[in-house]
Amino acid sequence: MIDRDPKVRGGRPKIAGTGLTVSRIAICYRMGMTPEEIALEYPHLTLAQVHAALAYYHVNRDEIECDIAGQEAEAARWERQLTSKSARP
Repeated sequence: MIDRDPKVRGGRPKIAGTGLTVSRIAICYRMGMTPEEIALEYPHLTLAQVHAALAYYHVNRDEIECDIAGQEAEAARWERQLTSKSARP
């Protein structure tokens, strides 16, 4: 139920047949959402797919946490760039 495709999301682990990454599901889970709430948030997913993503996350926690940290660092970098551009005269 989890696959990787180098052409989709940079080859990061994702729910098969979708572009939704395991890290996105893990972020929701870390925010306190239950698997049922995550499935409601992403209605194109089944509860089984959400559980598969969470199982992958728990088995490969270091990999997914590293991916999440990289995404957060990139978002912060983009925010700094946008802020510095808008502050210029």
